[in-house]
Amino acid sequence: MNVQAWTFVLVGLSFALYIGVAAWSRASSTGEFYVAGGKVPPLLNGMATAADWMSAASFISMAGLISFMGRDGSVYLMGWTGGYVLLALLLAPYLRKFGKYTVPDFVGDRYYSQTARFVAVVCAIFVSFTYVAGQMRGVGIVFSRFLGVDIAWGVAIGMGIVFFYAVLGGMKGITYTQVAQYCVLIFAYLVPAIFISLLMTDRLVPQLGFGGQLDDGSGTYLLDKLDGLSRELGFGAYTEGRKSTLDVFFITAALMMGTAGLPHVIVRFYTVPKVAAARSSAGWALLFIALLYTSAPAVAAFARTNLLTTISERPYAEVPEWFSNWEDTGLIRFEDKNGDGLIQYRGPESEVANELVIDRDIMVLANPEIARLPDWVVGLVAAGGLAAALSTAAGLLLVISTSVAHDLLKRGLAPDIDEKSELIAARVAAGAAVVVAGYFGINPPGFVAQVVAFAFGLAAASFFPAILLGIFSKRMNREGAVTGMVAGITFTASYIIYFKFVRPELNTPEHWWWGISPEGIGTLGMLLNFLLAIVISRFTPAPPAEIRALVERIRVPRGAGEAHEISA
Repeated sequence: MNVQAWTFVLVGLSFALYIGVAAWSRASSTGEFYVAGGKVPPLLNGMATAADWMSAASFISMAGLISFMGRDGSVYLMGWTGGYVLLALLLAPYLRKFGKYTVPDFVGDRYYSQTARFVAVVCAIFVSFTYVAGQMRGVGIVFSRFLGVDIAWGVAIGMGIVFFYAVLGGMKGITYTQVAQYCVLIFAYLVPAIFISLLMTDRLVPQLGFGGQLDDGSGTYLLDKLDGLSRELGFGAYTEGRKSTLDVFFITAALMMGTAGLPHVIVRFYTVPKVAAARSSAGWALLFIALLYTSAPAVAAFARTNLLTTISERPYAEVPEWFSNWEDTGLIRFEDKNGDGLIQYRGPESEVANELVIDRDIMVLANPEIARLPDWVVGLVAAGGLAAALSTAAGLLLVISTSVAHDLLKRGLAPDIDEKSELIAARVAAGAAVVVAGYFGINPPGFVAQVVAFAFGLAAASFFPAILLGIFSKRMNREGAVTGMVAGITFTASYIIYFKFVRPELNTPEHWWWGISPEGIGTLGMLLNFLLAIVISRFTPAPPAEIRALVERIRVPRGAGEAHEISA
C-alpha cells in the first residue's frame, strides 16, 4: 500500500476507536458531562491530561519551530513543561479541594461576585477560542497532505469528528477518548524518532542520538554537522540563540504561567475522586508529557539535518516525491529567481537570494518521508497528529460549552434551569463552538505553536493571578481580582492584535516594547494583573469573613484526601 492508503487505514481505525469509546462512555448527567462524575483514576487522568495538553502545537509544530529556531526554540520546552510543575504544586490540589466544575465557578464563588464570574467566562471563552484555532489548523494540515483534500475540507472533517464525541460524551467521553488518543500520539511520535535515530546515529534512544555522532564514519557529532550546514547556508549556527535574554525569559514565563492558568487543563483535576489524586494525576501527566518533550529536540535536529542535506542545491527537476506532495498543499513554495534550475535554500545571513519557503508546521509530518521511512510510518504520524489536535480541541470545546451552560446560564442568567435543559444548552454551545473553531482553523492568525503561545499568554495574564491570589491571599477581594483580570487580558490581547493584525510590518524586535515579542507579552500582562489586583484590594473592603474562612479551609492540609462535594 502507498502512503495515502496507509493513512486512510490508520486514521480510519483510530477514528473508529475514538467514536466507539465516546459512544460507550456517553454522559448521562451534567456531572458526567462536566467532570466525568469525578471518578477517573489518577493514572488514566494523567494520560488524558497529557493528551489534552499535548496539542497540535506539541506534536506537529513544536519540533518544527525548534528545527527553524534552533536553541531559541527551547523556550517552548522549558515553558510548557515547567508550567506543569507550577500546576502540580500551586494549583491542582487546592482547586480540587474547592470542588467546583470550572475556573469561572471558582472565580465567582471565591470572589463572591457575579461580575467576577462573567469576566472569567469571557476570559475562558477568549483563551479557548484562541487555542482551538491552532488545533483545527493542525487538523487541516494533516488532512490536506495525507488525504489529498483542501485545508478547508480537512478542517471540516475534523470538526465533524470532534463534534460527535465532544457533544455526545462530554467530559466522560472525552476523558476515555483522550486515553486512547494519548496511546496513538505517543506511539506515532516515538516510532519515527527511534527509526531515524538508528539510521543517522545508530542510537536506539533519540535523546542519545541527539547528542551522538553521525553513523557515517566521519566521527562528526550531529549538532556540529547541523551548525556547519546552517552557517554555510546563511541561517546562523543552530546551537546559538538569537533572541534577547529578556524575550526568552518572558516567553518562557508566559508559557509556564499560562499552563497553570489554562481552564481546559485545570478542569481535568476535577475529574478525580480525591484531592490527593489531583496531585498524583499531575505527576503522571508530567511523566507522560516528558516522553514526547524530551524527544522533540532530537526530532527537530534530525528533520533539519535531513532537510538541508536533501534539498539545498538540488535540481528542482529531481526533487523527491515528498517535496512534490507537500508542494501541492501550498505549504512548500519554490521560485527559481536566478533561473538555474537549482533550489537555493538560504537564510537571512546569506548573500544568495532564498528561493524556497517552507511552512514550519510540516516538519514533523514530513520528517518520515524525508528520511525515507516505510509508508506505514508516514500514515502513523498522520494519525498521531490528528490524535493530538483533536484531543485538545475536544477539551477546549468542553470548556466553552460549560462556560456558557453552567457558568453563564445555571450560575447566572437562568438559575432555575433544570439539569436536562442545562445539558442540552451545553451541547448546543459545544456545537456552535465547533463551527467558530473551524473558521479560525481555516483562517488562522499564525503558525500552530504561535497561535497556541498567544493563548498561553492570555491565560497567564488573566487567570493565573486570580487563581493564585484566590488560593493564597485571604485579603484579595472581588474589586482587585476583576480589575486585574480585565486589565491583564485587555493589555495582552491589544499588544498581540496590534503587532499581528493592525501593524504586522512592525512585528520586529526593534519595535516591540523592550524587545518583548507578542508570544512573551503575557508575562507583562500577568505582572500588570498582579500589581493592580494587589493595590486595589488594599484600598477596597476586605472579603467577607466566610470567604476568608473558605480560603483558610482550602489550604489546610488536614483531610487532604477529602474534597468538598462537587455541586452544580
